[in-house]
Order: sequence, then structure tokens, then C-alpha cells
Amino acid sequence: MITANDVAKVFETILSTPGMNETVKMDLKISRKNVLLLSHLIQDGLKIREGSSMLLESVSEQRRAELESLSEEFLQKAGLIDVHEKLAEISASIKG
Repeated sequence: MITANDVAKVFETILSTPGMNETVKMDLKISRKNVLLLSHLIQDGLKIREGSSMLLESVSEQRRAELESLSEEFLQKAGLIDVHEKLAEISASIKG
């Protein structure tokens, strides 16, 4: 039977293959609505819950920081930082 450690090793092997650290330029047109949703998905996905995803559990802190930065960059370019923060406040008050 495959263990969690085995899965983590497979993911790490895939992520460390040649070329995976190369920067890729992407020219992408996306609606503000989808930027907001994508940013939320990235940030929510980085909140690791035990057993939720072997791939996400094996991601290093550096890669997490890169993804958070990417999310912030998306929001900034779309002019949605304030909207995102206000929605996060509303969401936190509902959960709280």
C-alpha cells in the first residue's frame, strides 16, 4: 500500500524535474470576477488542512510565499485589493 510519505516523494520528484523552476511568461486576459475568485482559491488552498491534499502538504514555505505573492499581484493588477480585503473581513465576521 502506498503511504503518505511515498506520495510526498512522488510530488517532490515531479516538482524537482529539470525545467520546473524556469519562469514562464503568461499573457492572460481574465475578468475581475475570476481574478477575485482565483485569488481566493489560492489563499484558501494554502490553508492546509490535515489530510486535505498530499501535494499541498508537501509544498515548502518558499513556494507558499510565491503563490501568496502571485495572488496579491493578480489583485493589485486588477485593482481589487480593497474589495478582496473587505470581503475577507465580512467572511471572517460571519465565521467568527
